[in-house]
Amino acid sequence: ASLLLMASIMLTVGLCRRLTRRRLRSHQRLCIFLLEMFSTFQICACTNELCLLSNVEPKPHTALTLTYGFTVLHGLTLTGSTCNPCGTLQPMWGGGISVKMGGLKIGAQFMAAVLARMFMHFIWSLEMAEPHFGALSQSCGNPMQTTELQAFCIELLFSVVFQLTILRVESVNPKYKVHLIALLITMLVYAGGNLTGAIFNPALAFSLHANCFYDKFLSYSLVYWIAPSLGKFLILYVS
Repeated sequence: ASLLLMASIMLTVGLCRRLTRRRLRSHQRLCIFLLEMFSTFQICACTNELCLLSNVEPKPHTALTLTYGFTVLHGLTLTGSTCNPCGTLQPMWGGGISVKMGGLKIGAQFMAAVLARMFMHFIWSLEMAEPHFGALSQSCGNPMQTTELQAFCIELLFSVVFQLTILRVESVNPKYKVHLIALLITMLVYAGGNLTGAIFNPALAFSLHANCFYDKFLSYSLVYWIAPSLGKFLILYVS
């Protein structure tokens, strides 16, 4: 049921993206906003569901396989969208897009994060699958299983590694690039998923752990917003 749910989300988002391109081509800003929102919604919604499957046996093989598979699918179906506020900083820094357009994309990403969380909470309340039972009873999932300093350094390091890899594989054939990126993300999740969740995406982090931001805003914003953003700026500065 969970796999069917995620497949349905991807199919629906694909249809919405296609309709947006066809009907709103003349409204550039609205088109870009909606495309970014739909794409980020897909990643956030599917990742929320994947988190519920992290304890499915055999552990961690099932979770890592699903992470790799759906990351490949996201890469193949969401071309042209960054779905990550840190990724939006690069064209803003280089002058590829205006600050206003970058702000529009980041706003779309965080809006999608909130909508995805609300949508998944509604789906979980229906209790259509076994992993959904009790999913709403959790307040803060507490993804940080280490000190704040260590969590900050981990998310900073992972952001640097991820963003540096993105720059290095720009010239690679798209058919192979999506698998390289998916493999990297899977490896990072394996290496640090039990410590911080290995998210390195501010919008996704907010969608997954919004309650934690409400309870411990300073700590979680430092680890899941500032650390990956700082990692991105370090890459932009040295490149």
